[in-house]
Amino acid sequence: MNRRNFLNLTGTLTGGLWILPDFLYAFGQSRSLYSSDNCLVFIQLNGGNDGLNTFIPYGNSFYYQSRPNIAIPEKDIFGKYKGMGFHPALKDFEDILQNGHLSIVQNVGYPHPNRSHFRSQEIWQTASASQEYLTHGWLGRYLDLHSTEHQPTAAINLDSIDNLALKGEEPNSITIKDPTKFKTATETEINYQVSGNPQLDFVRKIAQSITEGSEDIQNALQQSDDAFEYPKSSLSKNLQWIARLIKGNLHSKVYYTSQNGYDTHDNQLNTHQNKLSELNDAVYHFYKDLKQAQLLDRVTLVIFSEFGRRVKDNGNGTDHGTAAPLFIIGGGNKGTIIGPNPNLSDLDEGDLKFEIDFRSVYATLLKNQLDFDPTRIGIQEEIITSLF
Repeated sequence: MNRRNFLNLTGTLTGGLWILPDFLYAFGQSRSLYSSDNCLVFIQLNGGNDGLNTFIPYGNSFYYQSRPNIAIPEKDIFGKYKGMGFHPALKDFEDILQNGHLSIVQNVGYPHPNRSHFRSQEIWQTASASQEYLTHGWLGRYLDLHSTEHQPTAAINLDSIDNLALKGEEPNSITIKDPTKFKTATETEINYQVSGNPQLDFVRKIAQSITEGSEDIQNALQQSDDAFEYPKSSLSKNLQWIARLIKGNLHSKVYYTSQNGYDTHDNQLNTHQNKLSELNDAVYHFYKDLKQAQLLDRVTLVIFSEFGRRVKDNGNGTDHGTAAPLFIIGGGNKGTIIGPNPNLSDLDEGDLKFEIDFRSVYATLLKNQLDFDPTRIGIQEEIITSLF
C-alpha cells in the first residue's frame, strides 16, 4: 500500500467510526498540542449563496429592477446602513454587527471566475489561481509548515467527507461526523519498534498519532458539556460540537464544517429563507455560547460560499454568478463593513465585478490570527488592515 492510499484511509472517519483496523491502535500516550490559543472556524455555504439577497443593496434601484420576482422588500430588511441591510432571516446578524463582533467583506471573489461548483470550490480550498491546479489545500499547507510533527487534531472537519482545504503532505486533520463515536486506544500495551519496513513503520507512526488524536477529542468532550442549548439542525449540531471542543481545550487551529442547499435556480424565496434561517440560528447560538465562555476573541468564524449569483433573476431564482459578501465573526475583528457596495450598473456579462480577492482574506487570517506569514504557502495578496 502506498503512502497516499494509506492516508486516504486513515485520515478520515465515516459515520463517526474509524476505518483503521484494531491492530493499529494504542501506540503510546504522549501529546503534542499547540500553545497558541487562537483558532479559525469555517462554514462553507455549498451551492453558491446569493449574496445580493443575503446582504442586500436595497438603496440601489438596479437591485429591484433586476429582480422583479425575488427582490426582498425594503420594509423587511434588517440593519439598514448606507444602502445595505440583512435578509430578514438573518435578524441576529444585525445584533452581532451592532455589538461590534461582525465584519462584512463585500464583493469577494477572484480574477477570471469559474462558475462550476466543483472547480470554484477547489479554487477557494487550495487558494489557487483560476488556471492553476493544486493538490494540497491552503490550510493543509499551513499545517504542514506549522506542525513540527504529525498532529491529527490540528484541524477538525465536521462532515461526512474530507475537505480539500485541509489536505497536506501530512494528515494533520480528522474528518468526523459525530465526535462521540470514536474507537479509542485499548488498554493493551503495544511496544512500537522500528521494523526495518518503511511502509509498516509509517503505518505504525500514523496509528500512534491517530490514537492520540482520538484520546484528545474524548478528553476535550469530557472537559466541556452540552448545557448550552442549540437549535435542532445539522449545522447547529456541528457548531455545538466545535464549541465543545474549543471549550474543552482541544487546541486545534482549524475547525471546518459546511451547509448545503444554496444552489437556488428555482423556488429561491422559500429555499433561501429556510437556509438562511438555519444559518442565522446556528451561528447566533455559537456566538452566544463562545461569548458566555469568554472565548469569542480567540475564535474567528468565517462564513463564505464558492460564488454568488447573477444580478438578474431567472424568473423564480438565480443562476451561478461571481462575487459575494464574506462574513467574519469574533477574533477581535473591527466590526465594520469593508469594501464598496455592489456596483449593479457596471457588470461583467451580467455578473458583479469582484473588488477583494478571497486570498487577501486568507492572508489576513493567517497573519493576524495565526501569526503566520502567508507567503510561505504561496499566498501573495495584500493584508486587509481594516479587518482586525
